[in-house]
Amino acid sequence: MEFRHTSVLLEETIGHLNIKPDGIYVDGTLGGGGHSSRIAQQLSEKGRLIGIDQDDAAICAAGERLAPYGDKVTIVRSNYSETAQALAALGIDSVDGIVLDLGVSSYQLDTLERGFSYKYDTALDMRMDRRQSLTAQEIVNTYPQQELSRIIRDYGEDKFAQNIAKHIVEAREKAPITTTGQLNEIIKAAIPAKMRAAGGHPSKKTFQAIRIECNHELDVLRDSLDMMIDLLRPGGRLCIITFHSLEDRIVKSAFRKNENPCTCPPEFPVCVCGKTSKGKVITRKPILPGAEELECNKRAKSAKLRVFEKKK
Repeated sequence: MEFRHTSVLLEETIGHLNIKPDGIYVDGTLGGGGHSSRIAQQLSEKGRLIGIDQDDAAICAAGERLAPYGDKVTIVRSNYSETAQALAALGIDSVDGIVLDLGVSSYQLDTLERGFSYKYDTALDMRMDRRQSLTAQEIVNTYPQQELSRIIRDYGEDKFAQNIAKHIVEAREKAPITTTGQLNEIIKAAIPAKMRAAGGHPSKKTFQAIRIECNHELDVLRDSLDMMIDLLRPGGRLCIITFHSLEDRIVKSAFRKNENPCTCPPEFPVCVCGKTSKGKVITRKPILPGAEELECNKRAKSAKLRVFEKKK
Protein backbone atom coordinates (compact mmCIF):
# COMPACT_ATOMS: atom_id res chain seq x y z
CA MET A 1 0.00 0.00 0.00
CA GLU A 2 1.25 3.48 -0.92
CA PHE A 3 2.17 5.69 2.06
CA ARG A 4 -0.43 8.44 1.86
CA HIS A 5 -0.72 11.08 4.54
CA THR A 6 -2.14 14.56 4.24
CA SER A 7 -0.01 16.95 6.31
CA VAL A 8 -2.24 18.94 8.64
CA LEU A 9 -1.72 22.71 9.13
CA LEU A 10 1.03 22.54 6.50
CA GLU A 11 1.08 26.21 5.41
CA GLU A 12 0.80 27.49 8.98
CA THR A 13 3.64 25.26 10.20
CA ILE A 14 6.01 26.10 7.34
CA GLY A 15 5.20 29.82 7.75
CA HIS A 16 5.97 29.77 11.47
CA LEU A 17 9.29 27.96 11.01
CA ASN A 18 10.76 31.15 9.46
CA ILE A 19 12.97 29.02 7.19
CA LYS A 20 16.46 30.34 6.41
CA PRO A 21 17.81 28.97 3.10
CA ASP A 22 21.16 28.05 4.70
CA GLY A 23 19.65 26.70 7.92
CA ILE A 24 19.48 23.23 9.47
CA TYR A 25 16.02 21.80 10.18
CA VAL A 26 14.67 18.64 11.81
CA ASP A 27 11.40 16.92 11.01
CA GLY A 28 11.07 14.62 14.02
CA THR A 29 7.99 12.83 12.68
CA LEU A 30 8.89 12.39 9.03
CA GLY A 31 5.85 10.33 7.98
CA GLY A 32 5.32 10.56 4.23
CA GLY A 33 7.60 13.63 4.03
CA GLY A 34 4.88 16.28 3.59
CA HIS A 35 6.39 18.90 5.90
CA SER A 36 9.93 17.84 4.97
CA SER A 37 9.48 18.30 1.23
CA ARG A 38 8.18 21.83 1.81
CA ILE A 39 11.15 22.64 4.04
CA ALA A 40 13.64 21.12 1.55
CA GLN A 41 12.15 23.22 -1.29
CA GLN A 42 13.18 26.38 0.57
CA LEU A 43 16.74 25.32 1.37
CA SER A 44 19.83 26.38 -0.55
CA GLU A 45 22.70 23.98 -1.33
CA LYS A 46 24.12 24.92 2.08
CA GLY A 47 20.86 24.14 3.90
CA ARG A 48 20.17 20.79 5.55
CA LEU A 49 17.15 18.77 6.61
CA ILE A 50 17.25 15.79 8.96
CA GLY A 51 14.12 13.63 8.86
CA ILE A 52 13.50 11.22 11.73
CA ASP A 53 10.89 8.46 11.94
CA GLN A 54 10.62 5.07 13.66
CA ASP A 55 8.25 3.55 11.10
CA ASP A 56 10.03 1.57 8.36
CA ALA A 57 7.19 2.22 5.88
CA ALA A 58 7.46 5.99 6.47
CA ILE A 59 11.25 5.90 5.98
CA CYS A 60 10.78 4.12 2.67
CA ALA A 61 8.05 6.47 1.38
CA ALA A 62 9.79 9.66 2.53
CA GLY A 63 13.07 8.47 1.03
CA GLU A 64 11.45 8.33 -2.41
CA ARG A 65 9.66 11.64 -1.99
CA LEU A 66 12.77 13.47 -0.80
CA ALA A 67 15.24 11.83 -3.23
CA PRO A 68 15.23 14.87 -5.59
CA TYR A 69 16.80 16.99 -2.83
CA GLY A 70 19.92 14.78 -2.71
CA ASP A 71 22.49 15.48 -0.01
CA LYS A 72 20.44 18.30 1.51
CA VAL A 73 18.31 15.60 3.19
CA THR A 74 19.41 12.95 5.69
CA ILE A 75 16.90 10.35 6.93
CA VAL A 76 17.37 8.59 10.26
CA ARG A 77 15.28 5.68 11.56
CA SER A 78 14.76 6.55 15.20
CA ASN A 79 12.29 8.07 17.65
CA TYR A 80 12.27 11.86 17.92
CA SER A 81 13.22 11.44 21.61
CA GLU A 82 16.69 10.48 20.25
CA THR A 83 17.05 13.69 18.20
CA ALA A 84 20.10 14.96 20.13
CA GLN A 85 21.93 11.64 19.61
CA ALA A 86 20.95 11.47 15.92
CA LEU A 87 22.27 15.01 15.36
CA ALA A 88 25.47 14.37 17.33
CA ALA A 89 26.19 11.35 15.10
CA LEU A 90 25.97 13.74 12.12
CA GLY A 91 28.26 16.28 13.79
CA ILE A 92 25.43 18.77 14.43
CA ASP A 93 24.96 20.41 17.83
CA SER A 94 22.23 22.96 17.11
CA VAL A 95 19.49 23.63 14.54
CA ASP A 96 17.32 26.46 13.22
CA GLY A 97 13.98 24.71 13.52
CA ILE A 98 12.20 21.51 14.52
CA VAL A 99 8.78 20.19 13.48
CA LEU A 100 6.73 17.50 15.23
CA ASP A 101 3.44 16.30 13.75
CA LEU A 102 2.21 13.95 16.48
CA GLY A 103 -0.29 11.12 16.46
CA VAL A 104 -0.91 8.38 13.94
CA SER A 105 -0.63 8.82 10.16
CA SER A 106 -3.43 8.14 7.68
CA TYR A 107 -1.25 5.37 6.24
CA GLN A 108 -0.88 3.66 9.61
CA LEU A 109 -4.64 3.88 10.24
CA ASP A 110 -5.52 2.60 6.78
CA THR A 111 -2.99 -0.24 6.55
CA LEU A 112 -4.98 -3.25 7.67
CA GLU A 113 -2.17 -5.35 9.15
CA ARG A 114 -0.89 -2.54 11.40
CA GLY A 115 -3.94 -3.03 13.64
CA PHE A 116 -4.40 0.67 14.48
CA SER A 117 -7.99 1.01 13.29
CA TYR A 118 -11.29 -0.29 14.66
CA LYS A 119 -12.63 -0.22 11.09
CA TYR A 120 -10.89 -3.45 10.04
CA ASP A 121 -10.79 -6.89 11.66
CA THR A 122 -7.10 -7.75 11.89
CA ALA A 123 -4.38 -8.68 14.39
CA LEU A 124 -4.08 -6.33 17.39
CA ASP A 125 -0.70 -4.64 16.91
CA MET A 126 -0.56 -0.78 16.96
CA ARG A 127 3.25 -0.51 17.06
CA MET A 128 4.63 2.59 15.32
CA ASP A 129 8.06 0.98 15.47
CA ARG A 130 7.72 -2.67 14.50
CA ARG A 131 11.08 -3.44 16.11
CA GLN A 132 9.61 -3.04 19.60
CA SER A 133 8.18 -6.07 21.38
CA LEU A 134 5.17 -4.54 23.21
CA THR A 135 1.96 -4.78 21.16
CA ALA A 136 -1.66 -3.81 21.75
CA GLN A 137 -2.43 -7.53 22.06
CA GLU A 138 -0.06 -7.85 25.02
CA ILE A 139 -1.57 -4.79 26.73
CA VAL A 140 -5.14 -6.07 26.31
CA ASN A 141 -4.31 -9.59 27.51
CA THR A 142 -1.85 -8.97 30.36
CA TYR A 143 -2.45 -5.56 31.97
CA PRO A 144 -4.39 -5.68 35.28
CA GLN A 145 -7.99 -4.42 35.14
CA GLN A 146 -7.18 -1.31 37.19
CA GLU A 147 -4.34 -0.36 34.84
CA LEU A 148 -6.50 -0.88 31.74
CA SER A 149 -9.20 1.28 33.30
CA ARG A 150 -6.68 4.06 34.05
CA ILE A 151 -5.29 4.00 30.49
CA ILE A 152 -8.75 4.12 28.87
CA ARG A 153 -9.88 6.86 31.26
CA ASP A 154 -6.76 9.05 31.01
CA TYR A 155 -5.64 8.51 27.41
CA GLY A 156 -9.03 7.84 25.84
CA GLU A 157 -11.01 10.21 28.11
CA ASP A 158 -13.81 7.63 28.08
CA LYS A 159 -16.32 7.75 30.94
CA PHE A 160 -17.05 4.03 30.48
CA ALA A 161 -13.38 3.13 31.08
CA GLN A 162 -14.05 1.06 34.18
CA ASN A 163 -16.75 -1.01 32.50
CA ILE A 164 -14.71 -1.48 29.30
CA ALA A 165 -11.72 -2.72 31.34
CA LYS A 166 -13.99 -5.11 33.27
CA HIS A 167 -15.42 -6.53 30.02
CA ILE A 168 -11.91 -6.95 28.54
CA VAL A 169 -10.71 -8.92 31.58
CA GLU A 170 -13.85 -11.11 31.63
CA ALA A 171 -13.46 -11.87 27.89
CA ARG A 172 -9.75 -12.72 28.05
CA GLU A 173 -10.38 -15.19 30.89
CA LYS A 174 -12.37 -17.27 28.40
CA ALA A 175 -9.96 -16.88 25.45
CA PRO A 176 -7.10 -14.52 24.43
CA ILE A 177 -8.15 -11.34 22.60
CA THR A 178 -6.08 -11.38 19.41
CA THR A 179 -7.96 -9.23 16.86
CA THR A 180 -9.33 -5.71 16.53
CA GLY A 181 -12.73 -7.23 15.72
CA GLN A 182 -12.86 -9.12 19.03
CA LEU A 183 -11.89 -6.00 20.95
CA ASN A 184 -14.53 -4.01 19.07
CA GLU A 185 -17.29 -6.37 20.14
CA ILE A 186 -16.13 -6.34 23.77
CA ILE A 187 -16.12 -2.52 23.87
CA LYS A 188 -19.53 -2.37 22.23
CA ALA A 189 -20.97 -4.67 24.88
CA ALA A 190 -19.54 -2.47 27.65
CA ILE A 191 -21.25 0.74 26.47
CA PRO A 192 -25.02 1.26 26.88
CA ALA A 193 -26.88 1.09 23.54
CA LYS A 194 -28.28 4.61 23.97
CA MET A 195 -24.76 6.04 24.35
CA ARG A 196 -23.41 3.97 21.44
CA ALA A 197 -25.93 5.62 19.13
CA ALA A 198 -25.05 9.13 20.25
CA GLY A 199 -21.30 9.44 20.61
CA GLY A 200 -19.43 8.38 17.46
CA HIS A 201 -17.80 4.97 17.13
CA PRO A 202 -17.77 3.24 20.56
CA SER A 203 -14.21 1.89 20.07
CA LYS A 204 -12.52 5.12 19.01
CA LYS A 205 -11.44 6.29 22.47
CA THR A 206 -10.28 2.88 23.72
CA PHE A 207 -8.26 2.19 20.56
CA GLN A 208 -6.63 5.62 20.88
CA ALA A 209 -5.81 4.95 24.55
CA ILE A 210 -4.23 1.55 23.85
CA ARG A 211 -2.20 2.99 20.94
CA ILE A 212 -0.86 5.81 23.16
CA GLU A 213 0.14 3.28 25.83
CA CYS A 214 1.67 0.86 23.32
CA ASN A 215 3.94 3.57 21.88
CA HIS A 216 4.50 5.50 25.15
CA GLU A 217 3.47 8.59 23.19
CA LEU A 218 2.86 10.96 26.11
CA ASP A 219 6.01 9.94 28.04
CA VAL A 220 8.15 10.37 24.92
CA LEU A 221 6.68 13.83 24.29
CA ARG A 222 7.03 14.96 27.92
CA ASP A 223 10.66 13.80 28.08
CA SER A 224 11.70 15.37 24.74
CA LEU A 225 10.49 18.98 24.79
CA ASP A 226 13.22 20.58 26.93
CA MET A 227 15.89 18.76 24.90
CA MET A 228 14.41 20.06 21.63
CA ILE A 229 14.30 23.65 22.88
CA ASP A 230 17.94 23.31 24.01
CA LEU A 231 18.91 22.17 20.48
CA LEU A 232 17.56 25.37 18.89
CA ARG A 233 19.87 28.16 17.83
CA PRO A 234 19.00 31.74 18.87
CA GLY A 235 15.78 32.67 17.06
CA GLY A 236 15.17 29.02 16.10
CA ARG A 237 11.63 27.68 16.34
CA LEU A 238 9.94 24.50 17.54
CA CYS A 239 6.55 23.86 15.87
CA ILE A 240 4.38 21.09 17.32
CA ILE A 241 1.05 19.80 16.01
CA THR A 242 -1.00 17.80 18.52
CA PHE A 243 -4.23 15.84 18.05
CA HIS A 244 -5.08 14.99 21.66
CA SER A 245 -5.93 17.23 24.62
CA LEU A 246 -3.30 15.58 26.85
CA GLU A 247 -0.58 16.09 24.21
CA ASP A 248 -1.61 19.72 23.83
CA ARG A 249 -1.54 20.25 27.60
CA ILE A 250 2.00 18.79 27.82
CA VAL A 251 3.25 21.08 25.02
CA LYS A 252 1.51 24.18 26.42
CA SER A 253 2.92 23.54 29.90
CA ALA A 254 6.50 22.86 28.67
CA PHE A 255 6.49 25.97 26.47
CA ARG A 256 5.25 28.11 29.35
CA LYS A 257 7.85 26.68 31.75
CA ASN A 258 10.68 27.34 29.26
CA GLU A 259 9.46 30.90 28.75
CA ASN A 260 9.18 31.58 32.48
CA PRO A 261 11.14 28.98 34.51
CA CYS A 262 11.45 31.11 37.67
CA THR A 263 10.49 29.09 40.77
CA CYS A 264 10.74 31.95 43.28
CA PRO A 265 7.66 32.62 45.43
CA PRO A 266 5.54 35.46 43.96
CA GLU A 267 6.19 37.70 47.00
CA PHE A 268 9.96 37.79 46.31
CA PRO A 269 10.89 41.27 44.98
CA VAL A 270 13.64 39.84 42.74
CA CYS A 271 14.43 36.44 41.27
CA VAL A 272 17.00 34.46 43.27
CA CYS A 273 16.51 30.97 41.75
CA GLY A 274 18.75 31.90 38.80
CA LYS A 275 16.55 30.20 36.21
CA THR A 276 16.35 32.30 33.08
CA SER A 277 13.95 32.25 30.16
CA LYS A 278 14.96 30.15 27.14
CA GLY A 279 12.68 32.03 24.76
CA LYS A 280 9.07 32.95 24.11
CA VAL A 281 5.81 31.30 23.19
CA ILE A 282 4.74 32.60 19.77
CA THR A 283 1.24 31.13 19.93
CA ARG A 284 -0.66 32.39 22.98
CA LYS A 285 -3.58 30.39 21.66
CA PRO A 286 -3.02 27.35 19.43
CA ILE A 287 -3.45 27.71 15.67
CA LEU A 288 -6.37 25.62 14.42
CA PRO A 289 -7.19 24.34 10.92
CA GLY A 290 -9.42 26.59 8.81
CA ALA A 291 -12.82 25.63 7.39
CA GLU A 292 -11.33 24.79 4.00
CA GLU A 293 -8.80 22.34 5.44
CA LEU A 294 -11.43 20.72 7.66
CA GLU A 295 -13.64 20.19 4.62
CA CYS A 296 -10.82 18.43 2.72
CA ASN A 297 -9.37 16.47 5.64
CA LYS A 298 -11.65 15.33 8.45
CA ARG A 299 -8.67 14.02 10.42
CA ALA A 300 -7.51 17.62 10.91
CA LYS A 301 -10.47 18.28 13.23
CA SER A 302 -8.61 18.01 16.56
CA ALA A 303 -5.26 19.43 15.34
CA LYS A 304 -3.57 22.28 17.22
CA LEU A 305 -0.28 23.99 16.37
CA ARG A 306 1.88 25.62 19.05
CA VAL A 307 5.17 27.43 18.38
CA PHE A 308 8.12 28.30 20.65
CA GLU A 309 11.01 30.60 19.66
CA LYS A 310 14.47 30.35 21.25
CA LYS A 311 15.83 33.51 22.83
CA LYS A 312 17.79 35.62 20.34
